[in-house]
Amino acid sequence: MVKACEDAAPVWLESPTNPALELADIETITAAAHEAGAYVAVDNTFATPLLQTPLAMGVDLVVHSATKYLAGHSDVLLGAICTTDDELFAVLKNRRDLMGAIPGPFEARLVLRGMRTLHLRVERSQANAQELVRRPADHPALGEVRYPGFGGIVSIVLAQGAIAADLLTHKTKLWVHATSLGGVESTFERRRRWKAEAPTIPEGLVRLSVGVEDVEDLWDDLRTALDGCVG
Repeated sequence: MVKACEDAAPVWLESPTNPALELADIETITAAAHEAGAYVAVDNTFATPLLQTPLAMGVDLVVHSATKYLAGHSDVLLGAICTTDDELFAVLKNRRDLMGAIPGPFEARLVLRGMRTLHLRVERSQANAQELVRRPADHPALGEVRYPGFGGIVSIVLAQGAIAADLLTHKTKLWVHATSLGGVESTFERRRRWKAEAPTIPEGLVRLSVGVEDVEDLWDDLRTALDGCVG
């Protein structure tokens, strides 16, 4: 693993990955990268700081799409970079000071507002996701259910591929077909409709961002849509 990190400046990880929901051994990869002389950056958007703390695992930089769980209400565009390394902090601050790219006060306020309820939203969305994962496992429309064991993101793979996945995203009333995620409302997206999506992502994969609605309402809506995808 050390050899794989040679000549790298940063080693970039996303765990869980989007949308395959694969997990990386952050501590092992970080140790190998450091041995090779590389920094390590982890995108922790899906896990949030409540469910995973990469900085405590030795990671140098953690990034978040604050648009997602941190803000939590689908009404702001913002990113965040976190580090405990004073040297890296000075470099990042200097670049920001010289190049701009600072958040507006209103956007910062929206994220701060959202973070006050982050623990409640993550707890509820995770509980909903775990319940939904248990229910459709044997549904005939499904070929696979992917869930890393924590968080509010679930990926399902429709057995009949892209056509069934597209059909699912147009049959719900409560779930919303949207690219963004991590809000209080439940959304989903068929990822392979984007040309840049990795070929390893199944055509029938639909990524679910489970919100904080009543889980029975979410399941009834999803089950009805899945029933309509059985050929």
